[in-house]
Amino acid sequence: MFNSLLLVLLIGAVAWAGSAIGLAGLFGVALPYVAVVVFIGGMVWRMVYWAKSPVPFCIPTTGGQEQSLDFIKQNKIDCPSNTWGVVKRMFLEVFLFRSLFRNTQAEVREFDPANNGPRTIYYSSKWLWAFALLFHYCFLLIFIRHFRFFMDPVPSCIRFLESIDGIMQVGSPRFFMTGGLVLAALLFLLARRVFNERLRYLSLFNDYFPLWLLMGIVGTGICLRYFDKTEIAQVKIFIMGLTHFTPVSTAGINALFFTHLTLVCVLLIYFPFSKLAHMPGVFFSPTRNLANNSRRVRHINPWNPPKQFFTYAEYEDTYRDAMAEAGLPLEKQPDKAAE
Repeated sequence: MFNSLLLVLLIGAVAWAGSAIGLAGLFGVALPYVAVVVFIGGMVWRMVYWAKSPVPFCIPTTGGQEQSLDFIKQNKIDCPSNTWGVVKRMFLEVFLFRSLFRNTQAEVREFDPANNGPRTIYYSSKWLWAFALLFHYCFLLIFIRHFRFFMDPVPSCIRFLESIDGIMQVGSPRFFMTGGLVLAALLFLLARRVFNERLRYLSLFNDYFPLWLLMGIVGTGICLRYFDKTEIAQVKIFIMGLTHFTPVSTAGINALFFTHLTLVCVLLIYFPFSKLAHMPGVFFSPTRNLANNSRRVRHINPWNPPKQFFTYAEYEDTYRDAMAEAGLPLEKQPDKAAE
């Protein structure tokens, strides 16, 4: 955990110090272009690799009664048997995290009087679902809001989202709720890994690094808006220059902005090669995108090469004389004239 935190702090410190001593062009121009190219190329490579991967078995994850006799009620969402059922299941999975909503937690009680011994109990655990949903939707709104830096004039739909996000105006500039909520969600996800002993035992560097990186991005973004304020108009001119491949001078933009931008670029570079790629990966997962119809439809393993089968008739034609001599039953007796 601390190694990933130190790495994020080191990246931020290098970006801040480098932009402060005149290397803003490196962190503000060259690095964003490299990050976008790596992100697009990496994601295309991952999706092509997933699309070309054979699916040898029908392995959808099921969570209810499959299609059976007419008088047995089927769970058409958790155990779909046709394409329309898969579409509904994928919609609920992508937009509402349905499988995470069904999450349960197991706990072993040391002594249960009714059982006269230890007993395992299961109960619903919705906290992870709630904070995961909160994080993803808040991050999506923040991502959409940032399009105002890439467009001139700003579309009315983005202005509407900003007005809804900042409807509870506190101070100046107005406070955006998504910034505080996404930070709270990230803190919960980090605390869950730190204080849950079993989860902490399983967590690796690549589990903590994206959390610290996202917290660094959100934290520097909040600081830029409310504390170490930068000139928004100058930032928009600079980003519009990058968008149109005509970079402009970085003069007048403070070093914290380039720290924020560098962390975003690191996230873009890291994204295609990490667990974060589950965003498009869910659409390629056979556990989600297949219907549970293995009892009605034959699934052919694409890994199996074509084979030359030796039928029984061919086998008997080859070994008929030997089989007759051994007294084995034959469908066709040897030709005595040939003997």
